[in-house]
Amino acid sequence: MSANLIQPNSFLRRVLWADAIVSAAVGAVMALGAGALNRLLGLPSSLLLVAGVALFPYAGYLVWLATRGAVPRAAVWLPIVLNLVWAVDCVLVLTAAGLSPTWLGEAFVVLHIVTVLAFADLEFIGMRRALSLPRAARTHHA
Repeated sequence: MSANLIQPNSFLRRVLWADAIVSAAVGAVMALGAGALNRLLGLPSSLLLVAGVALFPYAGYLVWLATRGAVPRAAVWLPIVLNLVWAVDCVLVLTAAGLSPTWLGEAFVVLHIVTVLAFADLEFIGMRRALSLPRAARTHHA
C-alpha cells in the first residue's frame, strides 16, 4: 500500500459515519425548517437554507470515505479542514454586523462550533491511529 494511502480503522469509520449522520440531520432541519428557524433563532432564512443544503454533499462524501478500503491521506484531511472552516464561519456569524441572533440562535451556533471541533479532533485522532498501525495490521483489518 502506498505511503499516501490510509486504511480507515473502525474508530475512524465510526467517527466519519457519526459526522455524516449528524451533518445530514442538521442539514435537513436547517434546509427544510429555514423559515421557522429564522423566527426562533434570529438567523436569516437564506443563511440557514444555504448552510443546510451545503451539508448534504458533505455528508455524502463522509459516507463514501467511511466505506472505502483505502483512501488518500488528503481525503481524510478534507473533513478535518472543513470542520475547522465551519467553526470559523460560525464565529463569523456570531460576530457579523447586521445579524442579531436570539439567545437560542447564539446557542445553536455555539453548539455547531463545539460539534464540528469535536468531529475534527476525533477524525484527526482516527487518522493518526490508522497511520500508526503496523503495515501487516492495516492489511488485515480493512
